[in-house]
Amino acid sequence: MARASESQLLFELPPVPTDAIERRLRRAGHKAIAGVDEVGRGPLAGPVVAAAVILDPRRIPDGLNDSKKLTPAAREALFEQIMATAHVSVVAASVLRIDTTNIRQATLWAMARAVNGLSHVADHVIVDGIDVPPGLSCRGEAFVKGDGRSVSIAAASIVAKVSRDRMMIRAAAHYPDYGFERHVGYGTAVHLAALARLGACPLHRTSFAPVRAALANENAAGRADGVDCLNEEVLV
Repeated sequence: MARASESQLLFELPPVPTDAIERRLRRAGHKAIAGVDEVGRGPLAGPVVAAAVILDPRRIPDGLNDSKKLTPAAREALFEQIMATAHVSVVAASVLRIDTTNIRQATLWAMARAVNGLSHVADHVIVDGIDVPPGLSCRGEAFVKGDGRSVSIAAASIVAKVSRDRMMIRAAAHYPDYGFERHVGYGTAVHLAALARLGACPLHRTSFAPVRAALANENAAGRADGVDCLNEEVLV
């Protein structure tokens, strides 16, 4: 599996993502460059979501940045612009997949499937992080902090973040007592308190230590019959 070179760790991040990586690749003959990023590796509940985005170099939305650096309103506005002007694919790896493989393998699976699901075939892939997912139909490169360097990866981070947040808001309607609409599955104090009080629901990742602890407490108290796994893989 390809990994980011150590020299990339020494690069200074630009103030905002640019298209310098994409321009270099276009000069080398690549025309359909897919940026890839994920959201949701750390939460205790819900899927991990990956997005692949091929931007139109003539219609790059203004204001693209690492999704974590944007306000929710800015993310939503940019999401709509990206969806209207770019080729986009989104895949959510389910809690079942996360728990039966591991979060890293589930993330790489979602990334590869997102790339391979693009309606326009990519001829080069640039990925946030240190790993290029296996199973791509073209060559790829990984960039540490890529969502702060590349406009394509930044766009993918925005699409993945907005898509996952919307999924967790919908999940809150089915499991209203956990506060998923507020913390989107991350291990906040509110979420941990709800987990201790209510136990785990089918959206919780039983391979994650805080959820395992909650299940152990339920079993010790004679309150748990186990948690059914919810298969929630989504391809958009």
